[in-house]
Amino acid sequence: MHSFNKLSFLAMPCYLSAFIQTFYLDLGEADHFSHRFESHIREIRMGDDSVVSRLGSMKALLGIVAGAGASYGIYKLVFGRAGDAGVNRKKSAKSVTIQPGSLMAKVSGFKVVSESDNLDPTADAKSSDVFSKSAASLEPRHLSMLLSLLQSSPNPEERRKVLVTLGNAAAFTVNQDLLREFGGLHIIAGFLSDPSPELRVQTLNALNNLSMNIRNQEQLKIYVSSVMQMIEMSPVNSDLQLAALRLLTNLSVTDNHQHLMKKSITLLLSLLVVSNEVLQIQVLKVLVNLSSNPDLMDDIVQAQAPASLILLFDGCTSTSVLLRLLFFVGNLRSWRPSAQVAEALRRRQDSLYCVLLDGSSQLHRKLPLLLSHPDEEVKSQVARLLT
Repeated sequence: MHSFNKLSFLAMPCYLSAFIQTFYLDLGEADHFSHRFESHIREIRMGDDSVVSRLGSMKALLGIVAGAGASYGIYKLVFGRAGDAGVNRKKSAKSVTIQPGSLMAKVSGFKVVSESDNLDPTADAKSSDVFSKSAASLEPRHLSMLLSLLQSSPNPEERRKVLVTLGNAAAFTVNQDLLREFGGLHIIAGFLSDPSPELRVQTLNALNNLSMNIRNQEQLKIYVSSVMQMIEMSPVNSDLQLAALRLLTNLSVTDNHQHLMKKSITLLLSLLVVSNEVLQIQVLKVLVNLSSNPDLMDDIVQAQAPASLILLFDGCTSTSVLLRLLFFVGNLRSWRPSAQVAEALRRRQDSLYCVLLDGSSQLHRKLPLLLSHPDEEVKSQVARLLT
């Protein structure tokens, strides 16, 4: 992988310092913060097409799937597994109630009203002042107490509030380290198997922020298969899929853990042709990251690809999606198979190689048409692919 990409990822504290000044203890702001940070890193990789590789052993794949809906539907029928995977967590039968003035009342962002409060608007205003800056001012003992409350509370809404708070706190480098040292990564990841979709979304959001720390990634890598399964089993275009893909984007920034995702290339390609623009962009961020690794190219070009993938190379496709598709193809074209290997791949008509790389691919006919695209960067990338 290009060294510039790795240095950019290692410079995450600098990105965080710039974003912290505008951070608020709110789920929407936390997600926006994470998305902005992640965009800084991922866009660096999009232009990386210096990929070389070798082709290893080939594995049997599924038959061709012609059509966006049929592709994803058949994939789930064949590969679907019942139930969500995850890490078991311990639950205490002891009931924990939020009391006025307690830590939870101060840091979760939710005002707790007691009988003596009498809904005093002045008290609400003071509480709001605390909430707007509490994520940056949480102390180590607060994080430890929140983790304990997350494990012990039987109330789903209470656990959700704690996850939101921990996710916001995890946007700060110092808290990323502290939560790892407290064993918080595995405690939080334990809720990947929670029956509540909303709790799983908040869990993924917290893990997404925590994964911006390379040392944390070493612990979070064991959950890649669970996250992939969650993507596969969740409704298309759901918040669960989006949150899961954002986590995988962070985990695929470096070469360290990309190999854990190579068996899911077909899933990602199938999702690409049936999802909306927001999800397509996130899927392509992962695919661009993976295709920048020469060691994964064997698996990528052999992966089953829906025939309808070619339809995305069109002027009607969103410019943001189209650009990432072109970068993905650029990475793939840097791979050069031997004549013998190429001939073997041609017999796999449903492989990504045949759909996008082989001389008979319809892509060769569609690319010149994109030279008239109104976006200059699109035209530039197309011209690069045609030369």
